Amino acid sequence: MPTYAGDYSRTLLKRLRETMVDDGDGQARLDHIVELVASSMISEVCSIYLRRDRQTLELCATQGLNKDAVHKTRMRIGEGLVGKVAKTAQPVNAADAPQTKGFRYMPETGEELYKSFLGVPVQRMGEVLGVLVVQNKETRNYSEDEIYALEVVAMLLAEMKELGVFTGDGEAMSAPHKRAHQITGGVAQEGFAQGVVLLHDPKIVVSNLVADDPEEEKKRLHEAMDQLRLNVDDLLNATKRGAGKDQTEVLEAYQMLANSKGWSTRLESSIDSGLTAEVAVEKEQSSTRARMERVPDPYLRERLHDFDDLSNRLLRVLTGQGSGTKDSIPDNAILVAKNIGPAELLEYGKRLKGVVLEQGSVGSHAAIIARAWAIPMLIHVDSVTRDALNGDEILIDGEQGIVHLRPTVEVKTIFQGTMAMLTQAQEKYAAIREIPTKTVDGTRIKMQMNAGLLVDLPSLESSGAEGVGLFRTELQFLMRSAVPKRDELAKTYGHVMDSAHGKPVTFRTLDIGSDKVASYMNPMDEPNPAMGWRAIRLGLDKPGVMKMQLQALIRGAAGRPLRVMFPFIAQFNEFRDAHALFFKVLDGEHKLGHVVPKDVEIGAMLETPSLAFAPDQFFEMCDFISIGGNDLKQFFYAADRENERVRKRYDTLNVSFLTFIEQIAARCDAFDTPVSFCGEDAGKPIEALCFAAMGLREFSMRPTSIGPVKDILLRADLNEARDVINESRKSGAQSVRADLTQWLKTKNLMT
Repeated sequence: MPTYAGDYSRTLLKRLRETMVDDGDGQARLDHIVELVASSMISEVCSIYLRRDRQTLELCATQGLNKDAVHKTRMRIGEGLVGKVAKTAQPVNAADAPQTKGFRYMPETGEELYKSFLGVPVQRMGEVLGVLVVQNKETRNYSEDEIYALEVVAMLLAEMKELGVFTGDGEAMSAPHKRAHQITGGVAQEGFAQGVVLLHDPKIVVSNLVADDPEEEKKRLHEAMDQLRLNVDDLLNATKRGAGKDQTEVLEAYQMLANSKGWSTRLESSIDSGLTAEVAVEKEQSSTRARMERVPDPYLRERLHDFDDLSNRLLRVLTGQGSGTKDSIPDNAILVAKNIGPAELLEYGKRLKGVVLEQGSVGSHAAIIARAWAIPMLIHVDSVTRDALNGDEILIDGEQGIVHLRPTVEVKTIFQGTMAMLTQAQEKYAAIREIPTKTVDGTRIKMQMNAGLLVDLPSLESSGAEGVGLFRTELQFLMRSAVPKRDELAKTYGHVMDSAHGKPVTFRTLDIGSDKVASYMNPMDEPNPAMGWRAIRLGLDKPGVMKMQLQALIRGAAGRPLRVMFPFIAQFNEFRDAHALFFKVLDGEHKLGHVVPKDVEIGAMLETPSLAFAPDQFFEMCDFISIGGNDLKQFFYAADRENERVRKRYDTLNVSFLTFIEQIAARCDAFDTPVSFCGEDAGKPIEALCFAAMGLREFSMRPTSIGPVKDILLRADLNEARDVINESRKSGAQSVRADLTQWLKTKNLMT
């Protein structure tokens, strides 16, 4: 940018800075700003439009247009040229605005007198907060210097808006991050929670906006960028020693971006215009986001994330913010993040009351941990990291998938009433904890819990579970930067059995691959990873790790009974080979002088429809079967459980699925092979009742679900439930849910 343009911008910004400390209210400050910009740019009109809500802009100040239109003229995002600027996050420069496509005439403003139009987005960190507009009577195109100067002013306005400089009456003038806000998302773990926001990646607050000494700011920038490059170099060197090729390539791309001269030059230009180094970084970050988000190429869009991360790292070096520890977590903290891995989540510990993510998935290991901790978790909560601040009051409705930020008194009252009812229900469930689960017709049902960490085991006693029906062993692999050692695993498995105090524990061998890729693994480029090289397929193809894990399980048992279950078995030969491998390892351990289990049971997870039709020999060889309901349902319906558009289309109580479950139960009964149901649906009372009516006698679920499921089973007659299901099937109903729910209401069994 030419020197004269920089001098011009610096002068204007300094005058605007003075406006920040004026005694006037927010409206007075806005009025002063439009006057300054209009006179500085020799424009007959300067107007500021601010976002009233996510879909609406409001004229909040103007110099040149009809002032009676202020706070009365509104338009939707995308409507007119102003709305176009807000929607695209890009400047609109029109020499003859009325003749420009998309122009919207607003007679109340008196703008028909003005031909030329220049509008730029007021944006911060990728979020458009408003639009800054200048207009003139004559027909002309504004120069690049003028556009740049207006963008610099808009950036400053965005920062001032964030700092609450423009607060006043009305929605558009309300203080940022003060209004009550409701956001919907997907449910990864049900439940309710009330607490305060704890941002995983806290916002950086920039209070010094205008630079007095550009050369000093450039010096600060260069020092920070040097530090950033050193940090990236250190990270790359550490990664090269223990990570795969893909991770190294990502960090090498980081390194290239960090050394980009173009990036550095653009930041220096912004500093020359009068901005501090921090605001210059944010300006470049916002404009790059706006450009890249319109790029269809997924690879280039991914580079946006790289650039975002680098920009945030640079801002932290410049400001010194974001270096806090997890030791100061509030007792009622609800974690808010874009996404989070299992190891990062575990660092926070069980002090968290809930988790809210912008991304995530129902099958992620972070979701599994949330279920183990019995805390609600919502995913796909759009823009929550932008809208929330550390310490904001927050409510999670994990039934409807709603987040309430800064809730109103009315919302809090209703919410607290719901939580009080849930507390009463938990007291009722505690009273039946020690009672064996036996239905009214005398059928005994075995209730077990799922686990994956040592911290889950105390729930074995408190929930009334009769054992651990599924212990996920992959978490110990996913939380480390390298493959865990055999002795470490053996010690962990021994502690698990110790903590069970004689109750049975079923260890599922390593279920890794698909979305469960450890940091030290090279992720497979598979078009459909859920149906790809994972679990037992990976274990049999690469038996080294599997053998090591089996040795650890045998040693951890230390002579006690051992139950091992192989995941994702699709056909008999896979189970037969895994079964043979186990006994080969067992024989080797015996020869080495290690104490072997006094009793061994080897089972399989039935997660693919094909296994239900396996040869009789499979059912004869298998000591027990666990139906992996989450995977089985997605393969039965050909509906990806990670895809929000399809996963909820197919009801668990669909007649076809229940009939399939009934067939599996009958075939297992024919060979006297114990069968259980493990998965989300096992922990839903109505679903569990249906499965029991279909012949299943054992369930494994998260500990908090045992009480509600046991409560309904203790009061239900399976024969009657089965009659209702059969009548529903005969009627041609697609799902038995409606008929069964009506029957439950009639019997007063709904909780």
